[in-house]
Parts: sequence; C-alpha cells; structure tokens
Amino acid sequence: MQVLIVGATGTLGRQIARRALETGHEVRCMVRSPRRASFLQEWGCELTRGDLLEPDSLDYALEGQAAVIDAATARATDSGSTYSVDWIGKQNLFAACRRAGVRRVVFHSLLDSERHPTVPLMDIKACTEQWLEASDLDYTILRGAAFMQGLISQFAIPVLENQTVWVSGVPTPIAYMNSQDAARFAVAALTRPETVRGSFPMVGPRAWITGEITQLCEKYSGKSARVFRVPPQLLGLMQGVAGFFEASLNVAERLSFAEVVGGGRPLDAAMEASYAAFGLDPSETTTLESYLKEYYDTILRRLREMDADLDKDAKKKLPF
Repeated sequence: MQVLIVGATGTLGRQIARRALETGHEVRCMVRSPRRASFLQEWGCELTRGDLLEPDSLDYALEGQAAVIDAATARATDSGSTYSVDWIGKQNLFAACRRAGVRRVVFHSLLDSERHPTVPLMDIKACTEQWLEASDLDYTILRGAAFMQGLISQFAIPVLENQTVWVSGVPTPIAYMNSQDAARFAVAALTRPETVRGSFPMVGPRAWITGEITQLCEKYSGKSARVFRVPPQLLGLMQGVAGFFEASLNVAERLSFAEVVGGGRPLDAAMEASYAAFGLDPSETTTLESYLKEYYDTILRRLREMDADLDKDAKKKLPF
C-alpha cells in the first residue's frame, strides 16, 4: 500500500516510517526540510517537501497515495501557537485528502483530551477527533499518553550525571509506551478493517509515577537521584510571562500541559480491545523496566569502553 506519513522526522513518525517499510508498504514522507530528513531516504522512503500550512504542497504529496498516517504536531521550539499546525494544518490536510480521494487516515491524538478543554493542545486534539467522527473519512484515532523516549532526557540522563530531576505538580500515574510499539499500532491499522472509524487507547502495560521511575533509574545506574518538585504556582507564573509575548506563545501553551501530567489523574486505559482490534500480541510490548535497563546497560558499557581507550592512550604517552 502507498502510505504518506506526515511528521516522519519526529520521535514517533520515524518509527512509523521504519515499521511501514518493514511490513512491505511503499512509504512517502512529507517533510519541511528534505536535507534534514535524508536518513529517511537512506532507509528507503520517498521524500517530498510539504508544509501543513501550504495547501498546494499537500496536494502534490498526496498524489498516488492510498492512506495517510498523521504523526505531526507543533514542536516546542516552533514560534507561534500550536493552533496553527494542530488545527489549521490538520484541516488543510484533511481537505487535501478529500480532493485527492484519499479516505484512509490514521490520526494520533491524546488520551483523555476531552477532559482538559483549558489546555490548548488537548482541546485541539479533542476538537479534531470530533471533526473526524462527523466526516466521511475512514479514520482510525490512536489516543496515546506519553512515550518512553522522553524519560531519557527527563530522568535517565540527569540521574546518571548527578543532576537535578525536575518534576511538576501532584504525582500522576502515566502509562508510557515505547514509540516503536506505538508505530506497530499505526501501521497495523492500515490492514485491519476492525479499526476503521474507531478510537482506541494506545498506552503502555503499566502506569508509573515519577518516584517509581526515579527508583528504576537509581537501580540501573547505581547513582542516587536528586529530585526537585516545581510548585504549581511557579509554573503558572512562567506560563503567564511566556504567554505575554507572541514569540513564546507556544512555550506558554506547552507549560499549560502541566495540568495534565501533574494533575494526579491517571493517564492509563484498558488495552485488551485495542490489541484485539489491531491483531497485536501484548506480550511483545516493551515494559518500562526493560527499556530503562537496556538504555543504562548500553550507555554504561560505552562509558567503560571509552575509559579503557583513554587508559590505553595515556599509557602510550608514558616515557617508559
């Protein structure tokens, strides 16, 4: 099947592209900067330049395609509001799908988005879900919570380097999923009629709070963690300051997400129906323990190898 992937350079998008290639699909990736996405071409993907805010580029990207997997979202470093990419951009994409006769769409949303209308990104995701449900497109909505990859910079590296781990709000259980496992769901949807015009949770095997994640990092790294919990009042102040300036509006909207991940309400869901509909085996899903253990085993082995190489170089410089 000819598949267009939007957002293929992101954490999830690149895994979707790789998985789609492995399962025999012809993959085209729409990217804003083809030079920065050359790795996708090396894997075997076709690249086409496009932008969700440039409707003409979408028409060209969709030519000859049978399905679209949308994994794009505004980056934290983007200027302006997430509204531009995540609402206007997606409306442009869906309109282009209609013009091109592409009915099959896989859309990545967020779990419990309808419960947080005051958080811009969550509100936009909820509205997009409602729009798709009222449309004539053959959609599949995947409602994720958070990816394990984000824990590396937030927890794993700071603990390893004896830096402070910053967390916010009330401890909230979150069912993190490996982006590679999330990609399995996105690609499986293309060939599973059971998933058409359906919404499905897409979360990991178990929900974890920050204290438990920190303990895992300490266990596998052999280091002690220093944790600082940011007061909600400070986050609110930072959000207000960032929202005052247009250039940092996107940052302010991202800070509002602390209401979701630090609100105490678990981000978790039963996954039995999802695994059955997508024809996937839950035993093959990565656990957080195995993910962090593999990361630390790999990084610590490399550090030992680097130390050994440095010792060899130092010995070569000795005068005897």
